[in-house]
Amino acid sequence: MSTRTHAQRERILRTLTFWLRPAFVLRVINRFQKVVGFDRAIALASSAFTALIPLAILAGTILARGDATETADRIIARYGLSGAGAEAVKDVLSPATGSNTDIGILGVFLLVVAVLSFTRGVQRLFEQTWELDPLSVRNTVNGLLWIVGFGSYIAFSWWIRSLLDGGRLEVLANVLLIPESAVFLAWSGRVLTARRISWRNLLPFAIIGSGVLALTLIAAGAYVPHLFTSYASRYGTIGAVLAMISTLFALMVVLVASAAIGREVSDELDRIGRGERPPDDEVKREWDAVIHQARSRTQTLRERIHRLRQRDRQPQ
Repeated sequence: MSTRTHAQRERILRTLTFWLRPAFVLRVINRFQKVVGFDRAIALASSAFTALIPLAILAGTILARGDATETADRIIARYGLSGAGAEAVKDVLSPATGSNTDIGILGVFLLVVAVLSFTRGVQRLFEQTWELDPLSVRNTVNGLLWIVGFGSYIAFSWWIRSLLDGGRLEVLANVLLIPESAVFLAWSGRVLTARRISWRNLLPFAIIGSGVLALTLIAAGAYVPHLFTSYASRYGTIGAVLAMISTLFALMVVLVASAAIGREVSDELDRIGRGERPPDDEVKREWDAVIHQARSRTQTLRERIHRLRQRDRQPQ
């Protein structure tokens, strides 16, 4: 039994050493930088905020039969907001004229434009990460299809969370929704690129993205209430806007980073399939070089600290 356990530990260690080796990590970082990861994330967060806030008000108006404050109440209950944070969310998500709102043709048109802008932002993420030619507005039909799928994904996720009602963290709900998130992420990459990326190449991104997204949402359940309350207390209603954008930015960083990691994992698996897996001694040499460099820097730092201490002890 001990021999089998030791062998399993060795296998896990070799696997982690292979996938976290310096060369692979550097490729992931370079991929993230190539798509200008943080700039892409803030652009996606901004377009998502522009699209999702009016969409949330519209959905609340329709589903609650004209009561536009329903969405705000649901978000307040979801994250357990109170005080200034709850009031700021109500101010942002409720119409200025009261609890009812009318939807005009111009408003619907602007809403569709805003949502399509967010859709094209996600589309460009896939195109740049997988180095595809941009389709832009030529992919509008698939963008509209993705909007329907995204709305269905949000509705199903909200339904599952309401059934389980596991508190702010909703650990069980987030874990159970990992398969749904994986399917949605893979389908998103397939649809928004007009099926130019295969399911096989999207699978690593979907698995990694859904798992990290679940962890991010669990962390958000713990931190977002504090974020809303703190920002709203300082800046009022605009504080809720900053808190929403900050939360969306964190989610978009997860999305962009997962895409970069998924692309490199997919490429690595393709190389392994072609028999191009680096030999174990090469992986070992990479880690030995990193460890040697770390030890050398540590020793240099210790010697510098030792010399400084000796200089301080010398009489003036």
